Amino acid sequence: MSTLHPTPYPEPFFTPDPKTAARSRIADFARWAARHQGAEGIQDPTDYQALYRWSITDLEGFWAAVWEYFAVDATTPYERVLAEETMPGARWFPGATLNYAHHALRNLQPDSPAITALNETGSGYEITGQQLRARVASVAATLRDLGVGQGDRVVGYLPHTPHAVIAFLATASLGAVWSVCGQDYAPKAAADRFAQLEPTVLITADGYLFNGTTHDCRTASLELARALPTLKATVRVDHVGLAWPEGGHPGLTVPWEDAAARTEHLTVAPVPFDHPLWVVFSSGTTGLPKGIVHGHGGVLLEHLKMLGLHTDLGPGDRLLWYTTTHWMMWNLVVSALLTGAATCTYDGSPAPVARPGILWELAARHKVTVFGTSPQYLLAMSKLGIEPAVHDLSAIRVIGSTGSALPASAYPWVRDHVGAGVQLASTSGGTDVVSGFAGSAPTTPVWAGELSTPGLGVALAAYDATGTPVLDRLGELVVTRPMPSMPLHFWNDPDGSRYRAAYFDAYPGVWRHGDWITHTSHGSVIVHGRSDATLNRNGVRLGSADIHDIVERLPEITEALVIGAEEPDGGYWMPLFVVLADGVGLDDSLREKIRDAIRTGASPRHVPDEILGVPALPHTKTGKKLEVPVKRLLQGTPAEQVLNPSAVDNPELISYFARLGTERSKRSTRPT
Repeated sequence: MSTLHPTPYPEPFFTPDPKTAARSRIADFARWAARHQGAEGIQDPTDYQALYRWSITDLEGFWAAVWEYFAVDATTPYERVLAEETMPGARWFPGATLNYAHHALRNLQPDSPAITALNETGSGYEITGQQLRARVASVAATLRDLGVGQGDRVVGYLPHTPHAVIAFLATASLGAVWSVCGQDYAPKAAADRFAQLEPTVLITADGYLFNGTTHDCRTASLELARALPTLKATVRVDHVGLAWPEGGHPGLTVPWEDAAARTEHLTVAPVPFDHPLWVVFSSGTTGLPKGIVHGHGGVLLEHLKMLGLHTDLGPGDRLLWYTTTHWMMWNLVVSALLTGAATCTYDGSPAPVARPGILWELAARHKVTVFGTSPQYLLAMSKLGIEPAVHDLSAIRVIGSTGSALPASAYPWVRDHVGAGVQLASTSGGTDVVSGFAGSAPTTPVWAGELSTPGLGVALAAYDATGTPVLDRLGELVVTRPMPSMPLHFWNDPDGSRYRAAYFDAYPGVWRHGDWITHTSHGSVIVHGRSDATLNRNGVRLGSADIHDIVERLPEITEALVIGAEEPDGGYWMPLFVVLADGVGLDDSLREKIRDAIRTGASPRHVPDEILGVPALPHTKTGKKLEVPVKRLLQGTPAEQVLNPSAVDNPELISYFARLGTERSKRSTRPT
C-alpha cells in the first residue's frame, strides 16, 4: 500500500481554537446526543471522529437526534426513523408530515434582516423576517389563485435575487414543486429543463446584471413561456427596470409587485416527509438534463445538519456564498434560513472588471460570518493581487469553497490575505444529494489540499475495482448507507432504471458518485477529480485535479485542463491545455517550466505529451470543467453525440476541440 505522506503525518495547516470549538453548535449537539440519545463513544464533545463513528454506526439514533435537537415541527409524528435501509429506496420517517417552508420562516426575527440583497455595484437592500413572511404569504396566495395546488410545478427563470427565494418558499408552502435556472441559460436550454415538468406558472425577470452590463431577458422570457404549453400564467419581475411589452405571453400575466403586495395570512400545507420539494437538474451536457427530485423532509434534515452543525450557522450569523440559481449552492443559500441565520443574494459577476474585490467589500460592510466561493475565485484573487484584508473582515470565521478540488496553494493565501484565524473549509458533494459528502466542521483540523472529514451521517469509503474499501490509496467515492437527501427519484423515470444506472450499477446497493478520492488513515478526504476522467498512463492512475493544482499555481497560467485519451490504434494521448495570463506567451521555456512542475510536484509518468495554449476552457453553467466531454471530442466522437451546446458556458470553444479530435482520428487510422 502506498502512503500519501511520510510518517508521522504533517501537522495540520489549521487547528480550531479549543474554546471556540467547545462553544460551537456541533459540540453542543455532541453533548446533547450523549445525554439524550445514548450516543456511544462520545467522551469529548470536540472529538469529531467519535461523533462521526456514532453517526454512521447508529443511523437511526443519529438522525433522530438531528430531528430532536433542531426541534423539527411535524404535524403528525413519524412511526420510526428508517423503515427500510435499502439503496435505492430507503424509507425515512414514514408517517411524518411537515413542510420545509414552515421551518425556513419559523426562526427568523421579525425586525432583523432575513435576506440582504446585493449586487456588483455595491448597492443593496434588506428584507426583515416579518417582511419575508408577508411576501411569501402574498405570493403563495397569488399562486393559489392561479391554480397552483399540491404537486403542481412552479418554475423560475430568475437571477440570484430575493424574488427567487420568496417564490420558492411560496411554492413549497403550498406543497407544490419548485425548479429554477438562471437567465444566462438560453430559452431553449431552460425549456429543455422546465418542459419536462409541465409547469403551471412561470416566474421570470426582465433581466440581470453581469460585469457592468444589464442583460435584457424580456424576449427570452417570452420565448420560454411559449415553449411551455402547460402554463396558466406568468409572473413578471421588474428587476433591472426594463418595461415589459404589452401582450405576447400565453395565458395570464401578473406583475410581481401585485403578486407580492397582498395582505395575506400564511397557511402552510403539511406534506409527507418524502413529498417532492424541488427538482434540480444535472448539467445536461449530454441529452436532456436529468431532473433530480428531493423531498421536504430529507432536505430539511440534511441542511440542518450541514448548515447548523458543520457550518455552525445560527441566529446572528450571515451567509454570503456566490452562486447562481441553477447551482445546488443556491438551495443551501436559501436553507441558511432554517438555522435562523440571515442569507445574502448577489446579482452580478463575482469579480467585475470595475470592482474585482466587490464581494470582500460587501462581506465587510454586512458583517458576513460565513463567506462561500469556489477554488477558481480564490486563485483568481491571488493572481489579480486583490487584498481582501484592506476591508474589516473580522466577522468572517469560515471561508467555504466547493465546485472542484481546492488546491493546497490556496490555503496560505487565505491565511495571509484574509485572516490567520479563519477556517478554510473545502467541501465536496453533489447536486444529486444537494449537500456535501465531505468537508469540515468547527471541531476538525484542516490539512492544506484536503477535506477534513466525511460529513456526519455519510458512510463514505474509497473502493477499489473489486469493491474493497482502501485507505491511503486512490479509489472510487462511495456511500455505503443511505442519506435522507438522496433523490426520491428522477423525473420521468417511472421504473427507476435511469436512477439505478446513475449510481448503483458499479456496486449494487452502494452509491457510486463518480469521483476519485483518497480516504486517508487519519480521516481526511482528498478529491482527485472525476473517475471517468482519470489519467491512466501505463497502468499508473492519477486524478486530473492533481495536475491542475500544480499547473494553476504558476503565475503564467490562469486555468488548465489535462486529458488522457485512449486512441483507436491502442495509443494514449495526454495533452495539457492552458489559458495564459495576460501578456504571457507560450514558448519553449514556459512549456519546460510546466513540465518540470508536473514532474516534480505530481508525477514524472504524467508529464503531458503536448502543451497547447487556448483562449479559454469550456465549463458547465455551474463552472465545472468539461473533462469527459472534451476527452470524447478528442477521441473523435462527433460533437452532437457528446454534449448539448446550450449547457456550456462558451459553446464556441467546442468546435476547437472537435476539430482537434477529428484531425487526430484521421491520423491514427491512416495506413502506414
